[in-house]
Amino acid sequence: MFHKGKKIKYKKYGELNSIEGKTNKQDIIFRDENILYDGMKLPVIIKKNDIYAYMALQNTIKYCRIKREIIKGKYHYYVQLILDGIPPQKINKDTGEIKHYINNGEVGLDIGTQTLAICSDNKVKLLELAPEVNNIEKEKRVLQRKMDRSKRSMNPNKYNKNGTNKKGNKDKWIKSKKYIKTQMKLKELQRKQREIRKQSHNKLANYILTLGNNIKVETMNYKGLQKRSKETTKNKDGKFNKKKRFGKSLANKAPSMFLTILDNKLKWIGKELKKIDTWKVKASQYNHIDDRYIKKDLNERWNDFGEFKMQRDLYSAFLIMNVNDDLNSINRKLCFEKFDRFKLLHDIEIERLKSIDLSNGLKNVI
Repeated sequence: MFHKGKKIKYKKYGELNSIEGKTNKQDIIFRDENILYDGMKLPVIIKKNDIYAYMALQNTIKYCRIKREIIKGKYHYYVQLILDGIPPQKINKDTGEIKHYINNGEVGLDIGTQTLAICSDNKVKLLELAPEVNNIEKEKRVLQRKMDRSKRSMNPNKYNKNGTNKKGNKDKWIKSKKYIKTQMKLKELQRKQREIRKQSHNKLANYILTLGNNIKVETMNYKGLQKRSKETTKNKDGKFNKKKRFGKSLANKAPSMFLTILDNKLKWIGKELKKIDTWKVKASQYNHIDDRYIKKDLNERWNDFGEFKMQRDLYSAFLIMNVNDDLNSINRKLCFEKFDRFKLLHDIEIERLKSIDLSNGLKNVI
């Protein structure tokens, strides 16, 4: 378009799943509940009782995107409308009240690979991220092994005698009907997990916004956590430790995706997610009573204050909530003012966690 392109990029066959226009006046046009594209007029199905969709359509349409998804082995086509302005608030059909009302207030978040500690003036919570997402690793492995066996039996010319791929072989891959069917099963399994995870993150983000709109969180390097450890270490028995880190738990729980969803919701109301400087604040090490930093191992989940103990993640969320506006230091005076209230809410949350069956994600932090 701008005559600055240097290289052509190609999509593999079957991977082009969306196309979009630049404006709603040319290319792909949405008009009168129809899509006009390349001489075609494609009707768009909008549920008649979808009040939110009709409220959203009152805004100006910037451009359209046609998207294709495989659901239960069949292609389904959707149009995504990119709209100008702020998304409308959802309304309860029965009562007419606004759903997910946003309150003013301070909220501190301490996010991990699988859990989220929340602290506000009225609530203290330790929750698992996307608890509805099931561990599908075993099912995935079974399907992937099945696909690999099928691939090898249909393409013996692509492999060496020792089972490795032949380098330089450019013969076309042959996929059997069973292979394609198994591949569709795997895609459907991953799609379900993706949708459940996204829905769960949206629910949690809406809940946090009911606690307050001035939200602070620690920054985390998730890409670094996904990588395997470079160092080779041994345990006390002399056996080598695994180099695996948090790749699978990050893929299942997607904490970075949750923070993006929360930040987008804040931007719609003119706010943003405040990210504190982790290296300067050191919330997991700080003790506001003694005004000192105590370095702890990852397996130490409790802060010992002598007469009582505090769960490490919840206490970190409390400190993050009381970080100064510069996002580089903790307001110790504010911590003392709010500590008694926090301790009461902290103890209530710990009792709640003790009374329920904890998932593996929460067992590791309690």
